[in-house]
Order: sequence, then structure tokens, then C-alpha cells
Amino acid sequence: MFESVLVANRGEVASRIVHTVRAMGLKAIAVYSDADADLPFVAEADEAILIGPAPPGRSYLNVAAILEAAERTNAQAVHPGYGFLAESAEFARHVIERELVWVGPPPLAIARMADKINARNLMKEAGVPVAAGVWEPVPDADTAAEEAERIGYPVMVKAAAGSGGIGLAAAHDEAALRRAFATVRADAERFLGTSGGAPDILLERYVEGARHVEVQILGLADGTVVPLGERDCSVQRRHQKVVEEAPSPGITPALRERLLAAAVRAGEVLGYRGAGTVECLVDPLAQDFFFLEMNTRLQVEHPVTEMLTGIDLVEQQLRIAAGEPVSFAGPPRPLGHAIEFRVYAEDPRRFLPGLGEIKVWEEPVGDGIRIDAGYAEGTAVTAHYDPLLAKLCVRGDDRPAALARARTAIDAFRIEGPETNLPFLAELLDHPEFVDGTYDTGLVDRMRTT
Repeated sequence: MFESVLVANRGEVASRIVHTVRAMGLKAIAVYSDADADLPFVAEADEAILIGPAPPGRSYLNVAAILEAAERTNAQAVHPGYGFLAESAEFARHVIERELVWVGPPPLAIARMADKINARNLMKEAGVPVAAGVWEPVPDADTAAEEAERIGYPVMVKAAAGSGGIGLAAAHDEAALRRAFATVRADAERFLGTSGGAPDILLERYVEGARHVEVQILGLADGTVVPLGERDCSVQRRHQKVVEEAPSPGITPALRERLLAAAVRAGEVLGYRGAGTVECLVDPLAQDFFFLEMNTRLQVEHPVTEMLTGIDLVEQQLRIAAGEPVSFAGPPRPLGHAIEFRVYAEDPRRFLPGLGEIKVWEEPVGDGIRIDAGYAEGTAVTAHYDPLLAKLCVRGDDRPAALARARTAIDAFRIEGPETNLPFLAELLDHPEFVDGTYDTGLVDRMRTT
């Protein structure tokens, strides 16, 4: 095992990784921007290095600055967290070239899953179900219209390099398709670094009333791929997850078995190592599923799995990266029910980001409650980064118990200063579709249009 880990990230995920690194008796090294100097993760690390001003391109996306910080601190390993450079095959290669341990999957696996068209084709070859769609990029709106007629409406228009809900739009007819094609292409050029060349666009059959269900896998150092259960991520706004739970209330045991088997096949065909997530769309009426994408990193919602299995996923990432066995034997049997709520600094009705100093921060405490926080009283939310403040996670012996615990915890969570989405989360917990577990990816849109 290496002796020190540089965490190439910020906020709650940096704190989360630092906690495990130190618990394992290793040295935790943080990097931070000017804007983040007062955040908890900086003080929690054994050593912290300023890497630049607030804009991400000059700090957390600045590969040269991060590698220089690793050299200055004699770091032996680099953990990218999620977001920023976590799914950059180029960054992974740079880390490895510096003879540092990369805490993540092989760069080739990252690259193969980064392009949704390549990922889709590879999964089909591996026998993982995929929705009807195209196998090559769609060059223009006219071709898109022809392909949509072949696939059948409704269709989903996707940027091949899209992530985080960027570069997605659904269309139910040709006029909507042409609008969606133009919007997705423009968003890809603006937000996904594809300017200078036309971004690749793909089309897939859109599953109405779908659930978004993902499987957590670990690719072990010996080549074995272990499934750790599924998570339901269907509560979304603007195609971005807000609430995740496990087990999914929308699938049968038989479908669960097929999902986990498909995720293992996906990991095996990639020669995957470390933590990864195979994301799928589930048709709850047909009890069928289709591959969506694979995230080659730790997920924001990983605490859900940790609370059900008792397995520290960051610890396993570090062990696998060091070539060591994991700390558990065989696929675990998840026990109980867990739910994660993402607490954002944002308007709870329009979901627009909020800014400002946090004047009051009082976390709920109690059995079955976990808070992964990136901020504290007296710190400030700026416009430079995603407004995720914390993750409120609860566990119960069953889903009703978890929901009851969640209501108590959300009522007790006090944050004053910028607006937060806590009122929305409380509203969600009273919504009949969420309470009975019959919701799908359109729930939040329905809540905000009725």
C-alpha cells in the first residue's frame, strides 16, 4: 500500500475521501483554489496546497498545477473523486506517466466509455441490452429525421460526449426533433469542449415512464468483477439526479438479477478495475432495461450502497489501486433500505443556484443518519462551482422506516444564508408517487407543472 494520497477535488467529496485515507493510516493531501481556502476539506487534510484562483480551468481542471502539487508533496497516489478530471483518460495517463498510482480504472476503459456511441456499440457486442438507435454519429438534422422514423418516436437526442445532464433532449415528432438536434449540438459545443468541430450526436428510442437504475460494481485487482447492488436515481431535475435510493422500489427480484449480471458483463468486457457504475433505463411495465452509460468513477450517491453493505467504497478503491485484495469476501447481501438526498444551495421551486455566506449550519444527528458535507457555518457558496452543499443519507430496516427517518432528518437540517432545496425535499417526501415508490424520471417535472 502507498503511504500518501492527493485528492484532486473539492467540497464534500474531498472531505469524504480524506476521511477514509486518514482512517487507513495514510497521509491525505488536499488541493484547493482561492475560493475554497476556508472549506472544511482543506483543514481536514494532513496537508493542503493552493493550486490557483477560483475558475476551475485555473485550479481543479489545471492538470499541470495538480501534478506539480503531487510532486511538491511527494504524493504517491492520486484520487480524482467525481466531476472535474475524474473521467479524463488523459489526466489518468499523465498521473501514471509520473509514476504515481492512479486510483481509478485503466485510462483505456475511461476512454472507451467516454463516447456514448462507442460505449453503446461495445455493450451490444457484450450482450448487454441497448435501446433501438443508431450505431454511428448522426451528421445533420435531415439524417436525424430519417433515423427517427426508422427507430420510431419518441426518441432521445444525445451528445456523444455528454454528461451531468448536458446534451440531452427528447422529441416526440419531427419538428421537436429538429429543435432538439440544434439545441443538443449547441450545448455540446458550448459546454462539452467540442467547439472547433461538429460534436457527435446519437439517437435512441426514448422510454416513456422510465426509471433510471444503476448498478455499482467493483473491478478487483485479480480481474473479478463484483456487483454491489443497484440504486434507483429516477428523481431528477434537468436530467440531474437529486435523490437516490436502494434497493429500487420499481424492479422485481428477477429483473434485479438480470441487471446485476449485465453490469458484471460490462465490467468484464472492459477489463475494469476499481469502482464503476453501469447506468440503465428501466421500463417498469415491461420489466425490461437498456444500457444508458457507464460512469468510470466513484458516484455522488455511493453512500447509499455503503449504508446497505457496510463496505467503504473509497477504501476498496485504494486497495484495488494498490493491487491488494478488498476487505470483503464475495458479493454482499444489502440489508435494509437507504436513501440519499442531495442538498443544494438553490431556489426550491425553479432550482436556480443560490450564493452567499452560510450563517447557520445545524446538521441532524441520530442512528441511521449520515451527512457528507462540503460546507460549514461561516463558509460561502460562490458562483464558480456546483452548488451541492451536502448529502443527507438515511437508512432504515425497510423503505417506510427510511422515509420516516428522512422526514425527521430533513426537518432538523437547518441552513440559513443562501436558499436551499430542503423545502423541495420535504415536499417530495409527501408526494404520493414518491411515497408509494411508483415514480419515474418525470416526477419532478410533474411536481413543478401542477
